[in-house]
Amino acid sequence: MTRTGPRGDGDGDGRGDGHSDGHSDGDGDGGGHAAVRSRDVAVESAGGGLGGRGSGWFRWRILALGLSAQTASCAFLFGIPFLVPAMQRAENLTLSQAGTVVVAPSIGLLLTLILWGAAADRYGERLVMALGLGASGLLLLVAGLTGPSLSALFALLVAAGACTASVNAASGRVVMGWFSAAERGVAMGIRQTAQPLGVGVAALALPLLAEHAGYRGAMLLPAVLALAVAVLVAWFVVDPPRPEPDGDGDRPHRDRSPYRGATLWRVHGSSALLVVPQFAVSAFAPVYLVTMHDWSALAAGAFLAVLQGLGALGRLAAGYWSDRVRSRLRPMRTLAVASALVMLLLAGGDATWSWLAVGALILAAVITVSDNGLGFTASAELAGLSWAGRAMGVQNTTQNLAAVLTPPLLGLVIGDTRYALAFCVAAIFPVLAVWLTPVRSERW
Repeated sequence: MTRTGPRGDGDGDGRGDGHSDGHSDGDGDGGGHAAVRSRDVAVESAGGGLGGRGSGWFRWRILALGLSAQTASCAFLFGIPFLVPAMQRAENLTLSQAGTVVVAPSIGLLLTLILWGAAADRYGERLVMALGLGASGLLLLVAGLTGPSLSALFALLVAAGACTASVNAASGRVVMGWFSAAERGVAMGIRQTAQPLGVGVAALALPLLAEHAGYRGAMLLPAVLALAVAVLVAWFVVDPPRPEPDGDGDRPHRDRSPYRGATLWRVHGSSALLVVPQFAVSAFAPVYLVTMHDWSALAAGAFLAVLQGLGALGRLAAGYWSDRVRSRLRPMRTLAVASALVMLLLAGGDATWSWLAVGALILAAVITVSDNGLGFTASAELAGLSWAGRAMGVQNTTQNLAAVLTPPLLGLVIGDTRYALAFCVAAIFPVLAVWLTPVRSERW
């Protein structure tokens, strides 16, 4: 039984005007139906929650819990690579072997994102987040305390990644449900800062713990974080109002599938294209600064840590911008243009002046990550409340696939020194995203 907040008495019954005719002058690909669903989810969350417990501090508490859950998940998912040196020393592994272990959580994540999203749609966010995080924490405890073989460790990390995937859709869905459309861009932008926060926690703590307790002992930190946040989620999170039941039954109302039209597929596709320049920067910036500009590894690491913080601010700014202009996809398309231009500037700097390349790298690190929350939010709004979890799961799956494929494929382009060519190739993808983003299908 999911715990849901009461429908407030401020703005109606939470069903809004979703029965309107849905006509639109969009792209001719189902945009009118998507526009209706976009209004539905905004009205349902604003009318159903904000008039009651969703007002004031309550929704910010929900946001803090969603952010905490996502941060705990990211500390695990993005923290394992920081244990590679200790893992190699302890197990006498090659870099390739250690890399296979590192990728295990991502395999589990990709396999279950959509399933967890569907579970959040059906059973509620609180149950899904608490169950997934708790199971992930327990699996990491087993990995850290029992000293399994490498094959067993790989299986445990795959299973833990599959469980922690529950947070991706559910934490976004619960934030979406308790914030009105006018605040949702900022709220989701705050939630999107979980990745740099999780990376920061892992970068500061895991190498130090690995030095004193070994890499298996260091895994106890993300395990404890996951378990602690799971308890907080189970105790304090309140699910937003669910869709009205159909007729006399218990089953919630389900809208027509938004995937019968092309609009959501285009949002997912353009978001995946925009991941390519993001990971071209994040994956290759450290080695680029060290090998091509003679920076020390310590200086490059400190510089990129600062850029993580700037990228988080960029996500917040993009969310605020989308709230002000009442659109997610118009800012997303503008940022796609900016991503293409800054990647070309980075290529030009690599071919000419060192200072230009470093300046362009700063801009690229901010611009290329700023659209992440916009595509995620747009997916849920266009899908509607009944499909929001699955839409977020598909959105995450396509983005993660692009993230996994980008480094090895661009690495082939770079070879030893062809960074300028690789940055030019990366610029092609946001250009395609400009064309693919279905701006005219969005109606508020």
